[in-house]
Amino acid sequence: MLPADSPRLDGEDEQHTKMLADADAELPPILVHRETMRIVDGMHRVRAAMLRGEETIRATLFDGSVEAAFVAAVEANIKHGLPLSLADREAAAARIVASNPLWSDRAIALVSGISAKTVCAIRRGVTADSRQSTSRIGRDGRIRPVNGADGRRRACEFFQRRPNASLREVAREAGISPGTARDVRARMSRGEDPVRPRQSASGQRHEPVTPERQLRRGLPAGRVSDFRDRATLLRSLRRDPTVRFTNNGRSLLRWLESHAIGVEGWAELAPSVPPHCGYVIADLACAIAEEWLEVAESVRGNAERQAAPPADEAAAAPLNGVEER
Repeated sequence: MLPADSPRLDGEDEQHTKMLADADAELPPILVHRETMRIVDGMHRVRAAMLRGEETIRATLFDGSVEAAFVAAVEANIKHGLPLSLADREAAAARIVASNPLWSDRAIALVSGISAKTVCAIRRGVTADSRQSTSRIGRDGRIRPVNGADGRRRACEFFQRRPNASLREVAREAGISPGTARDVRARMSRGEDPVRPRQSASGQRHEPVTPERQLRRGLPAGRVSDFRDRATLLRSLRRDPTVRFTNNGRSLLRWLESHAIGVEGWAELAPSVPPHCGYVIADLACAIAEEWLEVAESVRGNAERQAAPPADEAAAAPLNGVEER
């Protein structure tokens, strides 16, 4: 086997190797590139096995290009074992940008364990002397324009054809995120251009739009903390006789009580989250929040439609409560 094309700039850590060698547990399989027989992940385990005097080690073979093998090495070192330093992760991101220029900043950030904003800055340095692509391949494998203007226009056209289409359906057809689809719909309802002023057919986005920012844009003018707390809202529902004394109402209460779980204590837990896991947890939280926003929009929309009088009744209603004679 050939030594690893490791993302570690300083090579193996002798202390970590000795710790693995002294452990009684069996070492997990290493990862080896089948075509070149170069170690992809597991140099510390190989060194530890040699210190133990072992002549063989379990291995899993990796099929793919040399570039893909390096990405697999970075992912493996981010997820387990001795953590990569910030310099290691930034250098790995720069190499991935150079070998996979069409990957999105968020996709590379997820692989390398740094922020998408940092990847964006690295990309500007790596591609400063070359023309950058106008599209990116996201983590889901779909190709999207860098500035999103084309996707927003497609979403606008889709909303015009099918006003009642769900956000996820529009997002899927237009190649944008549900959060962007929500923003397009909101801008259309206000009579604004669905494409934001800072976005143009050839312009570049100066600041990456995270899911958190997109969700914030979809919230009402007040902050979440301005609304009544969860316990107060649930107590109000429990006291409502139309909810308490119907089977559907009681089922609704049970569902809400099991799903409306708070996140108290997250501030104490957040510092203990490994940096490379932070992006996954943030995306998970945004996905949950996005689904709840769709629930809120659907329920509020139904309530507003049922509360509004029919068109013929509204036309016949007297102004200011005074009936014409």
